[in-house]
Amino acid sequence: MPSGADLIRQIKERIKEIDPSQVHELTSNGHADETVLVDVREQHEFEESHLPGAKHVPRGHLESRIEGAAPDKSQRVILYCQSGNRSALAADTMQQLLGYENVESMTGGITLWKDRGYEVEVPRSLTPEQRSRYSRHLLIPEIGIEGQLKLLDSKVLLLGAGGLGSPVALYLAAAGVGTLGLVDDDEVDLSNLQRQVAHTNDRIGVPKVDSAEEAIKGINPDVKVEKYKTRIDASNIMEIIEGYDVIVDGADNFPTRYLLNDATVRLGIPVVSASILGFDGQLSVFVPHEGPCYRCLYPTPPPAELAPSCGANGVLGVLPGTMGLLQATEVIKLVTGAGEPLVGRLLLYDALAATFTELKVRRDPDCPICSRDPGEISDEEMGVFPDYEAFCAAAG
Repeated sequence: MPSGADLIRQIKERIKEIDPSQVHELTSNGHADETVLVDVREQHEFEESHLPGAKHVPRGHLESRIEGAAPDKSQRVILYCQSGNRSALAADTMQQLLGYENVESMTGGITLWKDRGYEVEVPRSLTPEQRSRYSRHLLIPEIGIEGQLKLLDSKVLLLGAGGLGSPVALYLAAAGVGTLGLVDDDEVDLSNLQRQVAHTNDRIGVPKVDSAEEAIKGINPDVKVEKYKTRIDASNIMEIIEGYDVIVDGADNFPTRYLLNDATVRLGIPVVSASILGFDGQLSVFVPHEGPCYRCLYPTPPPAELAPSCGANGVLGVLPGTMGLLQATEVIKLVTGAGEPLVGRLLLYDALAATFTELKVRRDPDCPICSRDPGEISDEEMGVFPDYEAFCAAAG
């Protein structure tokens, strides 16, 4: 049986190796997009410093995670570690067992790279408390430390702190969203407690934004809460929503939804929208100019009997929780870049039948809002909206 040193020597004879100077030339001359650079060291090593633009796939998780970093098995992949041994073993595994066609190991690893005086990245890290709080996120390859840092840096605005806003606020706070904005002009009422889980019996009569802030801080005191005890309208929407990365639409009326749509398309802010009625819920994600907008889905409001804004309607108490958690999931995907958000898709949930139905939604090339280039809209038009109240009333 060969010794460990003999085995590594044999492997290095049958794989391709590349000098750090060649890797530096690739990354310095704008050819990095043609190559996938992968660091196969452990998490703590990667966090201390790594090559600029490198993706992280620990050698111990190579078989299960490499396809996420390098999905095209014919593309050039350069691996590196601390000294060049682990990357050689990983390159051999990728060639012999995983079918990769163009894999190389960087000789000398990051140690030789540093000795040559080449630049390394020293990433921002989490505090020990954050590592403990978000430890389960850090174990998920699609999120990891990079995704968690994105969440900590993100700003998400919740339009409504009621049925949908409550579960969204609690779970986004738990997930570590750095700033949560709350827009709601209402106060906690006894009738809210059947479904609005951010509020409690002892906070009846308290403004919902204050009650929700208390619930958020109880879960994660590091979350910054920005409160707007007001109703969104044409006079304040542009000022309130600007600067947020994602907006969660928990509005209960169509005038506000149309107003929000037009403003977010103009500012280029994604919206995660959900609605509930009785036992039914629906969900979609509107990313300006990447998919349809709310007007493409609903060019005009539904009839009055189907519009929650046109009269009081009942709702199953747990339904806002189901739809709100789906909204929170879509927000996390948008912020971290994980998965496929519900862009161009409408998800329908029937709680009585326990079924989900997905419908395709196409972008309307003649949409009066999203078919336009935002750059063509003058400053005078920004924030100027028609009378949506009358528009909705006319539909009834």
